[in-house]
Parts: sequence; structure tokens; C-alpha cells
Amino acid sequence: MALDQPEGKLIGMAPRSSSRVDALDAALALLRDGEAVSLESAARAAGITKPGLMYHFPTKQQLMLALVDHVVDRCEAQILLRVPDPASATPVELTIAYARWALEDEHDASDLVVFADPRIRDDLAARWTERFRVFAALDGVEPALRTRLLAVRMLADGVWFACAADVLPPSPADRAALADLVDELLAVTA
Repeated sequence: MALDQPEGKLIGMAPRSSSRVDALDAALALLRDGEAVSLESAARAAGITKPGLMYHFPTKQQLMLALVDHVVDRCEAQILLRVPDPASATPVELTIAYARWALEDEHDASDLVVFADPRIRDDLAARWTERFRVFAALDGVEPALRTRLLAVRMLADGVWFACAADVLPPSPADRAALADLVDELLAVTA
């Protein structure tokens, strides 16, 4: 299953430039700091004019969708570093890699970009679902294994969310114990 697709582009958008990436990183920094993202605030944070930002993102919705793409790309890149051959990774390998990423990496509020604007949350969630392809291969998995893979995914989702939201994040010892549980659920040797 090939997951090494470049960052998603909005239809009609110019190729990524450094100012585009800088603007996305600046907008994510706003989210990380608990601030609202608007075209004005993102431009100011990136050190560019609002028209300069609007060259890349003509509307706030396009900016927010690009932020989802940016975060998904970052997450998937980190997850796929944990898979020996991403092009032929099995559902078990991808799920273990996702769990390890959730348990080992640092997460912050910018990871929760899908919740950043309640007015377009449905569009942001749909974009996340469309773009986050780590679990796309679960459809053909036999039911008992699929249930265990889903349990590991739910465990990892919970850790990721708790850490990103900074709401009762598990301690390092708890994370290690959860990693052992992942191995147990998927019968993986440490």
C-alpha cells in the first residue's frame, strides 16, 4: 500500500513554496499557543501581508484545509518512519507504527487542527478522513484481527488526543505499559 504521496494540494493552487509552508507553520504555531486562526492572524504570524497569504489561501476555509493536509502529512511521515517498507506495509505493521508514534512522539494542540474552527469542522473532518490513509488497508482484514487492530488504534487515538489536548496525558511509565499492551494485543515480540 503506497502512502508516500506528496502533500495534498487544493485545486488550482500553485505548487508549494517556502512562504506557503512558512504560513502553514505559523498558523499551526497559533493553534499550538491556543490562539484563533484567521487570514489576518496567520499572515501576521508568518510575517507576510494578508494579500500575500491569500495568494496561497484565498479563503479561511482553504487555509484550514491546507492546515489539515500539512498536519496529516507530518503525522504520516513520522508514522511511516517506523515501517520498514511503507510501500508494502501490512495492516499490522501500520497499526503498530501508528501506536508507537502516538506513544513515543510529542503531540500538541496543533495536532487537533480538525477541531480548530467549529463552523467548518465537518469539512475539516472529511478532509482528515480522506487524507489520513494509515488505516485504509483494514477493510480486507479478517474480523478477529481487525478487532485487535481497531483496539490498538483506539488506544493510540486516546493517547494522542490526551497528549495533544494536554488533558490527563499518560505518564512515561503508563506509555511504556500501553506499548506492552499493544504488543500483547497484536502478539508482537518486544
